[in-house]
Amino acid sequence: MNPPLHGVRVLDFGQYVAGPAVALLLADLGAEVIRVDPPGGPRWTSPAAAALNAGKKSIVLDLTRPADVATARRLIAGADVVVENFRPGVMARFGLGPQDTLALNPRVIHLSLPGFAENDPRRDLPAWEGIVLAATGGFTDMGLNRILMGVNPSYTPLPLASAYAAALGALAVGVGLVARRRTGHGDAFEVPLAEAVLEGLAFNSLAVSDLPPRYLSLREHEIARRRATGEPMDLTYAQLQELLDPFYRSYPCQDGRLFYHCCPAHRTHAVRSLRLLGIWDTVRAEGIPTVDPYLSTDRWPDGTDCTLLAYPLSARWAARLSELIAAAFLRHPAREWERRFDAAGLPGAAHRSSLEWLRSEHPRTAGLVATVDDPVHGELTIPGPVVWAEGTPPGRRPAPALDADRAAILAALPPEPPQPPVPPPDPSAAPGGLPLDGVRVLDVTNVIAGPMIGATLARFGAEVVKIDPPTPGFDPYHTVVIGMHAQRGKRSVLADLRTPAGREVLDRLLPTVDVVTFNGSERQLGELGLDPGRLRDIHPGIVLVRVDAYGGPGHGPRSHAAGYDDNVQACTGIMTRFGGGPDTPEEHAHLGTIDALAGFCGAFAVVAALAGRDEHAPVMRTSLAAAGQLLQIPFLFDGTGRDAVREPSGPDVLGEHAGYRCYPTSDGWFFLACPSETSADVLAPALGLDADASQDLLAARFRERPVQAWADLLGPHGVAVHRIEHIAALRSRGLVRQSAGPVPLRGSAVFVRHDRHPSGREVDLIAPQAVRPRHAAVRVPSDAPRYGAHTRQVLAELGFTPAEIEAMAAEGAIADGWTEDRTYLPT
Repeated sequence: MNPPLHGVRVLDFGQYVAGPAVALLLADLGAEVIRVDPPGGPRWTSPAAAALNAGKKSIVLDLTRPADVATARRLIAGADVVVENFRPGVMARFGLGPQDTLALNPRVIHLSLPGFAENDPRRDLPAWEGIVLAATGGFTDMGLNRILMGVNPSYTPLPLASAYAAALGALAVGVGLVARRRTGHGDAFEVPLAEAVLEGLAFNSLAVSDLPPRYLSLREHEIARRRATGEPMDLTYAQLQELLDPFYRSYPCQDGRLFYHCCPAHRTHAVRSLRLLGIWDTVRAEGIPTVDPYLSTDRWPDGTDCTLLAYPLSARWAARLSELIAAAFLRHPAREWERRFDAAGLPGAAHRSSLEWLRSEHPRTAGLVATVDDPVHGELTIPGPVVWAEGTPPGRRPAPALDADRAAILAALPPEPPQPPVPPPDPSAAPGGLPLDGVRVLDVTNVIAGPMIGATLARFGAEVVKIDPPTPGFDPYHTVVIGMHAQRGKRSVLADLRTPAGREVLDRLLPTVDVVTFNGSERQLGELGLDPGRLRDIHPGIVLVRVDAYGGPGHGPRSHAAGYDDNVQACTGIMTRFGGGPDTPEEHAHLGTIDALAGFCGAFAVVAALAGRDEHAPVMRTSLAAAGQLLQIPFLFDGTGRDAVREPSGPDVLGEHAGYRCYPTSDGWFFLACPSETSADVLAPALGLDADASQDLLAARFRERPVQAWADLLGPHGVAVHRIEHIAALRSRGLVRQSAGPVPLRGSAVFVRHDRHPSGREVDLIAPQAVRPRHAAVRVPSDAPRYGAHTRQVLAELGFTPAEIEAMAAEGAIADGWTEDRTYLPT
C-alpha cells in the first residue's frame, strides 16, 4: 500500500525547526521532499537538524543569483507544496512569495511559517524561538509549580512555538490538498508561530467564570490565598510536593528512582492503582469517599469534602493518600512498578532523561527512534515518524550530503516552467468556502489529545459527531471543563457501544462518515466494534485515525501501555530537564503540553489520508510519545559526544547564554535574542561595556532602563528584544465577545469570551487563528455542547423511531445527559 501522500512533491526552503519539521511530517507520509539550502548549508548545524532533514533530497540555491532564482521557479512550477519559514516579505523579494508561486503554479499549496503574522506590527522582528515564547506567555505560564515557587519568568529550552506550528502547518498543507481535489486550485496558508503556540497552550488560557471551588486544585487554592493575603510565592520544591494531588505526583522507589503516579479522574484507575499498591483495604476502611462525581456537592453526604473518583482531592485526603502511596512505592524498583502498572492497564511511568529514553528498549523496538549513518555526524539515533500509516514502510533514511541530488533534480526539470495546468473538469469550482465542508467525522475519543482532532477539523467545516458512554469514564473536570475547548464544534451522543443497541447505532452511523477518530489500544478498538477490518467491511473508504500513549510503527514492550501527557513527559525526559535533574522533576506547563500537539498531529493524519484517499484508506497513527519527541527535537539525538551536550534545565536557568536570555529591566522583564556571531561584537559595545563584560554586568546595565529603550537601542544592530508577556494580560488586551459579531481570525492574540455558552457561564478561549488560508474559509467552531445534547436528534436522523429511542434509553444503551437534572457542569 502506498502512503497517502505518495506522489506529492514538496519544496522545503525552511530553516531551523518549524519549516523543516513540516516537510518531514509530509515526507513521513510518502511525499517527495526536495530541500533547498543556501550556500554553506543549513543555518542550524546541530545533529538534531539531521533528524529534521532525514530522507529528503538536497540542492543548494543562492537566491541572490538570478540563475538560481530561475531554477527555483522551475522547481516551484512542478511542485505541489512550497514550505518556508522566513519573515513576511522575504520570499517575495526574490519573486517567490505566495502570490508569485500561485501565479506560477495555480495548483501549488504555499505554506509560510513566520514568527509573527504578515499583518502583525512585529512582522520584521527577528522571531527566534525565545522571542516568540516571550511574546505569547510561554515563559510566564509554565505551570502552577513555578508560580508557587516564585519563578517568573520561567525559561524553557523546548521549541514549543516551532513544534506546534509544524503540526498546524502540516495540517494546513493537508487541508489545502483536500480542497484542491475538489476545486483544482491551490492556496496559500500562513501559520504564524506566535498564534500557533497560543493554540498549543490553549488550556493554560482557558478561563471559566464562577467555576465552583470543587474544581480548583490545592495549588490553585494556595495561589489564591497567598495573593489575597499578600504573602510571597516562595515555596521550596519540597514544600510544593505537599500540595500535589497523590494521583499526579512522583514517588521515590526502592532503587531511588522516581516513579510518576498519574491515575486521577478515571472511574476505575484510582481504585485499581490503590489495589495494585496494596493499600485499597486500608483506604476503604478509613472511609475514603467514592461519591458519584456527577452529583452536585449539595447532594453529597454530610461531611464529604471530595470524592476519590474526581480530581482534585481535599487537603486531608491528599495528605493521607500521599503518605500511604509513598510507603508502598518503596517496596519495588521504579522499572518494576512500571512493568506492573503496564500489565494492569494503569497509567504510570518511571522518570527518565531524554538520553535514557533514547537508549531504552521500547522506543527502539517500537520504531519511535531509528539509527542512521549521517554524512556529517556519523552514526546517529534520531526520532522516528510523528505520524505514520499502518502497512507502509517505517524507518528513516539519513539526510543526504549537502547538494548531493543537484544533478538528478536539475536533469528532471523541464527547460522552461510549464504552462499552468488545464482547469479542472468543473470550471466553476473555485477556491474558497470551508475546505472540509461535507466531511463527516465520528469522534470516539476522550480527555484532550483525541478530542482535539475533531475540534481542530471543525474549524475547516467538518461535521463531527462525538460518541461517549452513558456512564462517563472520567470526572467532570477532565470531560466538561477541559471539554469547553476540546469538544467545540461537535454534536454529542451518549451510547454504550458494548451493547447490542449501541452497536446498532454505530453500524448505522459508520456508513455515513468519512473518518473515525479514536484514542486507545487495539484491544479497545475491537471491544467497541471499531477494528479496521470491520470498518472496511461496512465502509471500505473510511479513514481510521488512532492516538495512543507509547505507540510507534513497530511493536515494543510498552506499545499497549496506558498513559497520559504527564506520563510521557516523565518517561521521555521532559520533566527531568524542566525540573533540573532526576530528583526534582516537574511537569512542563500546566496542562496539555503534549496532548494539544498530538491532537494537531492527529488532525494532520486525517487530512493527509483524505488528500490521498483511494478505495482502501490506511489506518493513520500518532502517539503522545511521538509528539513528545517532536517537542524535544533539539535534544532527541544520540551519537558521539552526545553525553557532553548541554541541556539548559531547572527553575534557575534564564536562557542559553548571555546573548539569548531573559533579563529584568526598570519596568519588567524582556527576552534578548542576539545572533551568535554578533553577541560579543555588538551587544557589549552597544551597552557601553567592554567586549568581555560578564553576564552579571549585562544584567545590571539592563536594569537601568525600560524595555522599549533597549528595543530601540539594540534593534538596529539585529538584536531582537521583546517584553515577556503573561497570557492573562494578552487575553485581557485581545478579548472579544462572542455576542459582538464575527470573530476576527487574522488578528494577533485574539481571545473570545463565549458569553452565550450553553454552560450558562462566560468561557474565555483562544480563537482558532493559527491557520490562515488566503482563499479558503475558516470558522469559529460552535460551543462545546452538553454531553448527550444531540443523542435523540442524531438517532432520529439514523432512522430510529421514537419508540425505539425510548426503549434504548430505558435499558441504558443510550442517554441524553450525565446528570439527573441535565446540568452542563455539576456544582
